[in-house]
Amino acid sequence: MSNVNNSRIFIACCVALTVTAMTFALRAGILNDLASGFGLSSTQLGWVNSMAFLGFPVATMVGGLIYNLIGAKKIMYLAFVCHLVGLIMTITAGGFFTLLLSSFFVGFANGLVEAGCNPLIADMYHKNKTAMLNRFHVWFPGGIVVGALAGHFLGMYGMSWQIQIAIMIPPTLAYGYLIFGQTFPEMQHSETSTKTNLLAMVNPLYIFMLVCMTLTAVTELGTGQWIQQILGASGAHPLMILALTAGIMAVGRYYAGGLVHRFNPVGVLLYSAIVSTIGLFLFTVTSGAATYLAAVVFALGVTYFWPTMIGFVGEYLPKTGALGMSIIGGIGMFSVSMWNPIIGGWIDTAKTKAIATGVTGAEADLAAGQAALTNLGLFPVVCIVLFAILFVMRGKFQSQAQIEAAEIAKTDS
Repeated sequence: MSNVNNSRIFIACCVALTVTAMTFALRAGILNDLASGFGLSSTQLGWVNSMAFLGFPVATMVGGLIYNLIGAKKIMYLAFVCHLVGLIMTITAGGFFTLLLSSFFVGFANGLVEAGCNPLIADMYHKNKTAMLNRFHVWFPGGIVVGALAGHFLGMYGMSWQIQIAIMIPPTLAYGYLIFGQTFPEMQHSETSTKTNLLAMVNPLYIFMLVCMTLTAVTELGTGQWIQQILGASGAHPLMILALTAGIMAVGRYYAGGLVHRFNPVGVLLYSAIVSTIGLFLFTVTSGAATYLAAVVFALGVTYFWPTMIGFVGEYLPKTGALGMSIIGGIGMFSVSMWNPIIGGWIDTAKTKAIATGVTGAEADLAAGQAALTNLGLFPVVCIVLFAILFVMRGKFQSQAQIEAAEIAKTDS
């Protein structure tokens, strides 16, 4: 359609994802403020985090189911409203339960962005799905860089956590302005039958990828969300580590097309699992300036996990459609939601044990953080095994591009 401004819509999606990422970064940076301000334990902070991650999969599942019915435009409208409501509720929160509810609203908005934008971009860039999804997902680490740096400097100058949350309102208004009144592209290439999508999702390969997504998501987001607690006593600044990690991820995702083309998605996922494992191990044995080196290795590992998992579904399981991409993203966030209180519990338990042995202060915090990192390191280890199996069996399934090429060759002959 000639009146569709694809560039403007793509930019709106990127700004919306930036807001989504900023919510992760800024919430990670204010956890200590919330703990002291509301008297919360790490386990309770885990539940606050959990609600944000729970809202995400609820939204992606709902959004995926209704995408074919209402389209990306209305989903993005709803995301805009929920972001505003959630941010305002967070700023005015009066206690633990208000924080739970506001976190859910923010998470729900984040999930709607994922549910609306992923299939929309895959539809707009039908022949280059994985590369363009990686380019779109540049703005998740990009937003984390913005949020982490903003949180660091605002905190350094004594700004309250409420002000840190409030800085997300202007970009939210910006993406609202970009989408309102716009004509969105029609779903020309997407599988538009929800029944077809659901049947395709029974595929063992799709179920296998769902299991893998629960592990890759916790590796990336579980570590990032608890960065303040697990690396706060390492001698390096946690939010600067988060910014460094996210910056590397942004650059890596922007240039992902060549890597994906050369090694194919399965090879990229196996590489990611191996390097992520090394990065998490290095976190447990380094301190001070060396922690930044560990962060570089970790970032090189987790960079391609999320967009390549979604891109894999778009390329190798195209009949799952928008619903398939939404559900796999939702399962990833649901997994992080379930593990967040457990990670908080690891930190509380390890710190209690350290104190019982006579270790106090920063040393107890360091011991707790390293214990949590050791446990988190098991997730990518399992991924290495699963992606190695997938790599060996990669000849048994074809991408959409391969299927189309075979059909063209058959027609020509």
